[in-house]
Amino acid sequence: MGVSVTEQPLIELDGVEKVFDVRRKTGFLKRERRQVRAVDSLSFTVARGEMVGYIGPNGAGKSTTIKMLTGILTPSAGRLRVAGIDPSRERTRLAHRIGVVFGQRTTLWWDLPLIDSYRLMHRMYRIPDARYRENLDRCVELLELGDLLESPVRQLSLGQRMRGDIAAALLHDPEVLYLDEPTIGLDVISKAKVRGFLKELNAELGTTVLLTTHDLQDIEQLCSRVMVIDHGRLMYDGALAGLHEVGESERTLVVDLERELPPVDVAPARVVKVEGPRQWLAFPAGESAAALVARIAAEYPLADLSVREPDIEDVIARMYAGAVPGRSEKAVS
Repeated sequence: MGVSVTEQPLIELDGVEKVFDVRRKTGFLKRERRQVRAVDSLSFTVARGEMVGYIGPNGAGKSTTIKMLTGILTPSAGRLRVAGIDPSRERTRLAHRIGVVFGQRTTLWWDLPLIDSYRLMHRMYRIPDARYRENLDRCVELLELGDLLESPVRQLSLGQRMRGDIAAALLHDPEVLYLDEPTIGLDVISKAKVRGFLKELNAELGTTVLLTTHDLQDIEQLCSRVMVIDHGRLMYDGALAGLHEVGESERTLVVDLERELPPVDVAPARVVKVEGPRQWLAFPAGESAAALVARIAAEYPLADLSVREPDIEDVIARMYAGAVPGRSEKAVS
């Protein structure tokens, strides 16, 4: 998917930790200070040109990781580099090489027309005129912003504003783009436009993308690699298909028979639901559907059949249920 990646990592984390001090009231005049480990010994690399999904439940440590990658937060321990730069030490220098989009917050000027926000960014980032015009024209065309440029940002719908924010993050040609919930609250059409644009951006320019989202269709359609984080720890890092194996996921065979019959008996599938002549059979995601279909067709009066792929959200839930490390909290006197 996208351009071929190189061996040199663009993003490097080695044993990164982030600990927050949290004060809790334990009595009328007593407070206890506790340390909450939001990110715990996190290590991974992202190569140039990769599109990587970074997923996990609320409070897993995703946003904390993004804030450390942008220099907003300083790691409590470990080593972190983006394009060879320590984000917390050289945040201004790094800003010219990264783009950030937060789904629930905007970088646009609320009361100004959209085009004025872009003109301000042109000056802030000192983007050469020709490069600015070229990037703006590309973003306006692919994100369909032409009719919105003179509209104040406050008058834009959520989907329009999100497309405007993505364009703003790309005007200075960042090497890496951090997307935090970029399709949250968007309708189906707006989601499709955003996903299509990101695919084209990665394919044409080789922009590295780290995507955090709760919409797993974003991951399925954009990313060939996914990292799962929970309680600040990396639980999975690999191909999207591998999640099914880790989560012991199952595919579903929906079988329509010519007449109502007892449950179909074809191992390793098992019947999980029967409604008249229709039966639902679950089988391991790693098993061949073709072999099962052939056996069912040979042994039963088959009218129709379809295969449903597993829901990745269910896969992740199974993985959490089986191997969730405890949150690390340490009381401090």
